[in-house]
Amino acid sequence: MELNINGINISCSSGNVSIRNGRITVDGAVVNVGNLSEVTIIGNVNKVDVTGSVRVDGNVTGSVEAGGSVSCGDVGGDVDAGGSVTASNVDGDIDAGGSVHMQRRK
Repeated sequence: MELNINGINISCSSGNVSIRNGRITVDGAVVNVGNLSEVTIIGNVNKVDVTGSVRVDGNVTGSVEAGGSVSCGDVGGDVDAGGSVTASNVDGDIDAGGSVHMQRRK
């Protein structure tokens, strides 16, 4: 599996991404991608856990936990965000500190 986090290409096996205390960990390995004030992940991932806001240009098969806002495609699990949530579809529960925006399925 190939991910792109803030312009840095990263190879990984399971797509578990954690961003805590200024450190990015992908599948258990620490990755340096520079500025973490805005995090964008390009590609499908299994799970996302961040202290701030995150944008995933892809889908999340598991859950998303964020201290800030979340923007992503489909989420197979729950979304817990301190800010707003924008997603295509969420199969689980949504707990948002701000607004929730979902795309309508056609």
